[in-house]
Amino acid sequence: MNIAFAAERQSEETMILDAVDKFLEADVRSYAHDLEARDEYPAEIVEKMKAMGLFGCLIAPEYGGLGLSSTTYAKIIERISAVWMSVSGILNSHIIMAAAVQRNGTQKQKDHYLPLFATAELRGGIALTEPDCGTDLQAIRTIAKREGNDYVVNGAKTWITNSYYGNCFALLVKTDPNADPRHKGMSLLIAEKGPGFHVARKLPKLGYRGIDTCELYFEDYRVPADRLIGGVEGRGLKHILNGLELGRINVAARGVGVADAALKEAVTYAQTRKTFGKPICEHQAIQLKLAEMATRVEAARLLTYRAAEAFDRGDRCDMEAGMAKYFATEAAVENATEAMRIHGAYGYSKEFNVERLYRDAPLLVIGEGTNEMQRIIIARQLIARNPA
Repeated sequence: MNIAFAAERQSEETMILDAVDKFLEADVRSYAHDLEARDEYPAEIVEKMKAMGLFGCLIAPEYGGLGLSSTTYAKIIERISAVWMSVSGILNSHIIMAAAVQRNGTQKQKDHYLPLFATAELRGGIALTEPDCGTDLQAIRTIAKREGNDYVVNGAKTWITNSYYGNCFALLVKTDPNADPRHKGMSLLIAEKGPGFHVARKLPKLGYRGIDTCELYFEDYRVPADRLIGGVEGRGLKHILNGLELGRINVAARGVGVADAALKEAVTYAQTRKTFGKPICEHQAIQLKLAEMATRVEAARLLTYRAAEAFDRGDRCDMEAGMAKYFATEAAVENATEAMRIHGAYGYSKEFNVERLYRDAPLLVIGEGTNEMQRIIIARQLIARNPA
């Protein structure tokens, strides 16, 4: 990369991250606690993110987006998650949908949809998971049958982010339920809300509150055939797996943000809380915990940035993204737990942010592919890249 160009990009990243930090301090931090407690959708925060162009942060400038690198995106998500993780999820699902179109869509699809995604005039996410199908996406049962110039969709989806307030989704369907292997019968549709597209209910959750996560069902829902991403049936699983690499980088960045927030809460509290005549940060037992927490944050951050850099280069990075997602989200759970223990009874109180971090962190080890699955992916890629 040209040195002058690299310096320009670095300056641009610094300005963007400074703007995000100011936005978080002015418009998110002081409202997050009450909105989360009421499980209230942060509508005003979303409108401000639209105005900042964050919904188009990875969309190319020729389509009206910011054209940021996924490394800068990871840093944005890390910052947002350290303040309120739910807000990062509102971005993530939308950006995976946009990435699926930008990477795999026809030129006509890109020209029409990407500008609308960049402004968030059309905003939504990805509709993959079904009631009887989580990690095994090839087992989905939602069917799209071609009838003339339309696909007629019937089936159900669950745990779909942005599904109540959003209006457009990358919908994974079976266009050939009898295909062998199964993935050859899977396709991805651009699905705007309309007749036959039903939001059944909002799902109650332990954490990750405020964001709309719903069940959907489709009853003779018609999608024009020209909204088949890429224009060719049978490539849906490949298209969405590319997007999930980006999604796992996002979730890893969330893990870094939550882990870092827990560390900062613990460091601050340990210097003010006193026992036996001195601040608890002077007790060796607490020092050991803080050192472990800080090391986890830094290691998770480096793994996440390494995966994002590989994605930016266009390299296959399922192993790198899997490592980052696995380690960073486990770091979030461990740091949130340790922060609660350092806070003692106060960590169990809803008045303190630590309690929210403790509830938010477990989602990260489950979402975007469980950490058990990430370890299998890592091992398989390790063997494939290093044949005996």
